[in-house]
Amino acid sequence: MARSRLTPERESELYEAVLDLLREVGYDALTMDAVAARTHSSKATLYRQWGSKPELVAKALRHNKPVGFAEIDTGTLRGDFQAMLEQTDDCQMEKDSALMRGLAHAVHTNPDLLQALRELLIAPEMTGFDEVLERAVERGEIRADNPALKLVPHMLIGAFVARPLIEDQPVDHDFLSNYVDAVVLPSLGI
Repeated sequence: MARSRLTPERESELYEAVLDLLREVGYDALTMDAVAARTHSSKATLYRQWGSKPELVAKALRHNKPVGFAEIDTGTLRGDFQAMLEQTDDCQMEKDSALMRGLAHAVHTNPDLLQALRELLIAPEMTGFDEVLERAVERGEIRADNPALKLVPHMLIGAFVARPLIEDQPVDHDFLSNYVDAVVLPSLGI
């Protein structure tokens, strides 16, 4: 029986299966055939719903984010960062880090993946993140002309990449919380 719309539950199942496959085999080895087999779907359904592998992967990653950053407003930037960290546990953070490391490699040889990630995941995240930082400027916590403002995402992504390389340790709440307090907030004058 052909369905034109997927239920939210079915869509969530599909996205979770895509992320599981990504963790298992990586982006390059992930195929629409494998997703179809894993999810008991047809390839035609997958292509009709998502159009392409890069779009499916980007939307699966986007779906995996529980709350948009723009919705977080605790009244202080430090509180906002802590609230962002509380959205996920250490186990999920480790899984997400592994996923991002694999995708970081894949975007070098797949410009269509990079484009889909930028449009569907990175741009919305950056917009929400900018809103959090803008509120901190409006509250007077950060000077509007602070050059570190536009480097906060780079600092945070750097933490995710650097810790496993330098310390052979996964990124966890304690590390990120300490990193925010020792590096990010001081760079913003807080």
